[in-house]
Amino acid sequence: MAEMIFDVVIVGGGPAGYTCAIRASQYGLKVALVDANDRLGGTCLLWGCIPTKAMLFTAELWNQLKHAERYGIEGVGGAKLNWKGVLARKDDIITRHTKGLDFLMKKNKITTFKGFGRMTGPSKDGVHAIDVKLADGKTETVKAKKVVLATGSDARMLPGLKADETVLTNYEILKIAEMPKSLVVIGSGAVGVEFASILKSFGAEVTILEMLPRMVPVEDEEISKELLRLFKKRGFDVNLSVKDTKIEKNKAGALVSWMDANGNAQTKQAEKVLVAVGRAPRTEGIGLEKTKIVPDRGFIMTNEWMETTEPGVYAIGDIVGGMPQLAHVGSMAGLIVAARIAGKFARPINKARIPGCTYCEPQIASVGLTEAKARKLGHTVKVGKFPFVGNSKATILDAHDGFVKVVADAKYGEILGVHIIGPYATEIIAEAVTALELEATVEEMMFTIHAHPTVAEALLDGFSSVEGTAVNV
Repeated sequence: MAEMIFDVVIVGGGPAGYTCAIRASQYGLKVALVDANDRLGGTCLLWGCIPTKAMLFTAELWNQLKHAERYGIEGVGGAKLNWKGVLARKDDIITRHTKGLDFLMKKNKITTFKGFGRMTGPSKDGVHAIDVKLADGKTETVKAKKVVLATGSDARMLPGLKADETVLTNYEILKIAEMPKSLVVIGSGAVGVEFASILKSFGAEVTILEMLPRMVPVEDEEISKELLRLFKKRGFDVNLSVKDTKIEKNKAGALVSWMDANGNAQTKQAEKVLVAVGRAPRTEGIGLEKTKIVPDRGFIMTNEWMETTEPGVYAIGDIVGGMPQLAHVGSMAGLIVAARIAGKFARPINKARIPGCTYCEPQIASVGLTEAKARKLGHTVKVGKFPFVGNSKATILDAHDGFVKVVADAKYGEILGVHIIGPYATEIIAEAVTALELEATVEEMMFTIHAHPTVAEALLDGFSSVEGTAVNV
């Protein structure tokens, strides 16, 4: 019997990997998927996007129950939080979706290998070989004409520390047996503020430490300023421009010390500490040294079509240098690579069209250029802002905080960026992404009908505010 040679083998079963596998199969390619976890889904499904958003939804319901009488609902004043129940629902959602992925693999006739994949060197006669160390210790070699690396990332840890039951990453915090009464979060990016938001809603005392001078530093400065204001309003202890952060574990949890912006020493005792200072590419041990790929701080550099310097080898997802570590970016890269390998139409990723979403309360979403970036690039900028206090659906939701900010080119009216903080921000940003993708102008969006009453109507007023003609403010 002839040895099986696949058209493509994908190493990594997260959103980038499994999306690439499914689309490649849809194009008629013979596909193998290698993943080191016992379940498909990667960090996003098992320890990231999905479980955190499940818990954030519970936190949102909990916040509403606190004010049930305001909505005409009585008799829920004695509601109690069941932490084990919160975790159980989160785990149930994960299980349902991992089973769904198993079904999709079978449906699309994708051969899966549960084990750690490692490249063995360049292709020989046009065929690559991946050695897969299986769970039972045995090694199986998978051969394919093309290789796609999609091995994902791990949470970074502060120097000299290891994650445990007190010092947590996004992995450990999803498994803690009891809801902590106090938490210090180091880092105010998406992971940090999302977990901070969850535990604050459930009653924990939360302290946030950020090395940079503003929260969610990748966002527009006005978004950062508004989140800081609203987090302080919710009772968060937010510290910016901190230096020399140290963690000393003790019987009560950990004592965290740091230097504040004025150079004064500060300390905070907490039951748990969440380290949310970014993610490192998971490329060690996958055989890069046997190829022409030279990693940059662990990241793999690619061209616009996700091709590496090793012929026939692609890289997608969190391991790609210079690309945002977002599940939807990895998934799109997977679709692009599948199309390229199959000889189908594809377009490379445009970094200026990637939406960023942060699911804290209030939600944050953005796409395109910030005001500062647009000015730096030489645009003559016009800016419009519309507060959610003028939106009818926001009134219905009791969610008046926040605003829509539109950054536009003053000469041609092209929309350069949209930045939202407020209700359903992560949902309504899709309209702004479409507008930028189609190079829409402010004028075109001003005359695009939006249903009423919807939160999305705030975008209509946001676009109109660029010209000073927002109706509801």
